[in-house]
Amino acid sequence: MTNSERIIYEARRIGFDKAGVVRADALANERERLEEWLGRGYHGDMAWMAREPAMRSDPRLLFPPARSVIVVALNYYTPHEHSDEPGTGKVSRYAWGDDYHDIMRAKLRELADFVKSIDEAAETRACVDTAPIMDKAWAVHAGLGWLGKHSNLITTELGSWIFIGELLVSLELEEISEPVPDHCGTCTACLDACPTDAIVESYVVDSTRCLSYTTIEFRAPELSDELSKHLNGWLYGCDICQDVCPWNRFQKPTGEAGFEPRPGNVSADLGRILSLSPTEYAERFQRSAMKRTKLSGLQRNARAIIDHEQNHGSEDRARLSPGEDND
Repeated sequence: MTNSERIIYEARRIGFDKAGVVRADALANERERLEEWLGRGYHGDMAWMAREPAMRSDPRLLFPPARSVIVVALNYYTPHEHSDEPGTGKVSRYAWGDDYHDIMRAKLRELADFVKSIDEAAETRACVDTAPIMDKAWAVHAGLGWLGKHSNLITTELGSWIFIGELLVSLELEEISEPVPDHCGTCTACLDACPTDAIVESYVVDSTRCLSYTTIEFRAPELSDELSKHLNGWLYGCDICQDVCPWNRFQKPTGEAGFEPRPGNVSADLGRILSLSPTEYAERFQRSAMKRTKLSGLQRNARAIIDHEQNHGSEDRARLSPGEDND
């Protein structure tokens, strides 16, 4: 068994659902596409996305000792459903449970320890989402799946309900990656379902139109009527493009208990959100991905949903309920 094969086996034992190993080479084509995307202003207020595109596409600039990249994926799907009741706010599935950054990093640290057991001189760096590295591009190169038209990674075994992470290592490892063909075909379900037309063309998302961006990254103190009318009850994030993806019919419940929903995190009580004090907010969302939007952002979104429901009723929720017209 090669070192790469041993590492892949260990990654699965630790709890990752998929893993691959590739050389830590620069991703020239992906850098070109990133720079074009940035040039269109599709990153909006996410200024960090525009910093050091060269580093984002070359792991050796991020971590000079890097010679190989171990790419892992972890399934986070749990079989729960949102409520469409007025006065509740829908939360994106990825944020229902404990913060995935903590869960992924803990598993990657364990994998790093295993790599060092192979060679005690090995240097490693774990990356989960916040590091300047192109997670989805590396997952494609490692053969974990393909990039869907909604720009999320899709796997044949689990659909797109997965988190991606990388372990950059100083060892020259044998590549273990089987390219996965693009299986989207002529399907345009995600483009057709997006309420704001954020998927401006296949494989290209204008973040400034995306509800996930609007409810999480957009920092305006209030949402305009134009933005509010598209929320359809989404308090934090949006899963519409994934909910309608035919490949997510192959979804399977995760084996990671930390991704089970916390109380009130699938469909949050908007009145309760508005009444939270800073202390209550910190306690409720400790070690939760929902901290990203801060209390002010969460309450802003809750106000926008309530105001729109009071003015227009809840018909929009029914019109765009998850999974509708998915056949």
